[in-house]
Amino acid sequence: MTKRIGGFRRKTRHKLAKNIRDRGKISMVDYFQNFNTGDRVCLAAEPSVHNGMYYPRFHGKMGVVVKKRGKCYEIKIKDVNMLKTVVVHPVHLKRL
Repeated sequence: MTKRIGGFRRKTRHKLAKNIRDRGKISMVDYFQNFNTGDRVCLAAEPSVHNGMYYPRFHGKMGVVVKKRGKCYEIKIKDVNMLKTVVVHPVHLKRL
């Protein structure tokens, strides 16, 4: 057996890149934002923060906040026909 080459962010050079004008320090307001259960959110990765990032396949998906887990939130999203739960840090979420 051969070992799989590549890690979590493999082949995401453009998908997880910021616009040149948005580069720099991250917003603390976005980092510490709060959500309530039932809020609709969009998964929008902050590429400079690696902690609490979701799998890149779910980039741009919309979901609903189920509950809080530590500093992160459980988000219920629909992937093709299945409902999946993703644990995401609030810096990677945008309120709809």
